[in-house]
Amino acid sequence: MTVDPQGRHITQHFTLPSPEQPITPAWPNAEHYQLWVKRDDMIHPIVSGNKLRKLRYSIKHLLDNNIRHVISFGGGYSNHLHALAYVCKQLGIKLTAIVRGHYQSTPTPMLRDLAAWQVNIEYVDRKIYQQRDQADYLASLLHRFPKALVIPEGGSSQLALDGVADIISELTQTYDYILTPVGSGGTLAGLVHGTAMQPTAKQAHILGIGVLKGQDYLEELVNNLLETHHHSVKLLPTWNINHNFHFNGYAKSTPELEAFCQSVNRELAIPIEPVYSGKLFWAAKELMAQGALPKGSKMLLIHTGGLQGARQ
Repeated sequence: MTVDPQGRHITQHFTLPSPEQPITPAWPNAEHYQLWVKRDDMIHPIVSGNKLRKLRYSIKHLLDNNIRHVISFGGGYSNHLHALAYVCKQLGIKLTAIVRGHYQSTPTPMLRDLAAWQVNIEYVDRKIYQQRDQADYLASLLHRFPKALVIPEGGSSQLALDGVADIISELTQTYDYILTPVGSGGTLAGLVHGTAMQPTAKQAHILGIGVLKGQDYLEELVNNLLETHHHSVKLLPTWNINHNFHFNGYAKSTPELEAFCQSVNRELAIPIEPVYSGKLFWAAKELMAQGALPKGSKMLLIHTGGLQGARQ
């Protein structure tokens, strides 16, 4: 990744548009559906998936306004912080990462990368981390770092929606359902926003798969993001979030889910992990097995990239 002499643009060998790959898994009832995967995990080995999508216009804003310091948030396995730290390292921008949990004595592979990339890591407890969206707390951070730009957890800012919407404009065919994992709401909101921008095309139902315990909370996040772009969220394409596949919480897993991820890696040659993409693929498998979606439906799974959850 490099910057032009005026410091305005990022250039890199990104794989865009990412491919739409048909798959035929040996899952119960799968023969009655058409299943495709949008391989955003193939965009870049580090800045992959929805992380590039959601950061794309924030980084342009940084460069256009000569902002040299970023503050953002995440956990010990955050794909967002990992991608953002790499971009900041390449562009010579300082990053302050507010990390939930005290990993000082046992840093994760992701946090070791951040340290190697000279990120200023501040570890906070859960109570402080819960203030990450509150005006008083953000004001205190900007008082300490007055020239910094705050990028929300997961990169799910207003600028993220346009980046994610690019997925819809890249599609080469129409689908009945588009499925995506939901953690901070930005990807789902961006897909709805992108679909709304193509009113003459056949509109897919956007189905989010909640990866954490967040019923109502996740819906509120998505609606808040959409309201920044649309006067009435009631006029938007249909969408909802299924909360049955979070496996008891964010980054929570089971031996069965981990074995399933390994089988997808092995049998379909698609790398997935148990935090985001694994729960998405598991949900698709279960929904087809239950016949919860009409038979014959054409479904697209958005592989949002990011495999930090699989690193040991």
